[in-house]
Amino acid sequence: MTTPTPTRGNGAHEGRLAAGAVVFAAVLLLVGGVLGVLEGASAVSKDKVYVATPHYVYQFSLTGWGWVHIVLGILAILAGVGLLADQTWARWAGIGIAGLSLIAQFLWLPYYPFWSVVMMAVDVFVIWGLTSHRRVSDF
Repeated sequence: MTTPTPTRGNGAHEGRLAAGAVVFAAVLLLVGGVLGVLEGASAVSKDKVYVATPHYVYQFSLTGWGWVHIVLGILAILAGVGLLADQTWARWAGIGIAGLSLIAQFLWLPYYPFWSVVMMAVDVFVIWGLTSHRRVSDF
């Protein structure tokens, strides 16, 4: 005789889902961080990939934006590693870094619009993955 599986209160299942969302966010932070460092390095080296918009409200030099992306990328990599190591500080750091990256990507829109939108979506998924966590004891 089998017992019905409860829809709520299944702690093991909920724990796996929560852990899966955190691992998902950690991997996205790592990948986004590496891509941010590469994006920033390309901007600092004055690569011809980026187009500067002359009359953009949030005008900042391409080199300055490059350093912003490099620093945010390194911080994202550190937070991703911390999340994979199950560090509590990394969850809050990941949320903060993803939020800052979301703002930076919004301001980066005139330089590379398609990539900015893609990275903004990645940042939203990171924030979702890190904030949707529920403890097993909550069920």
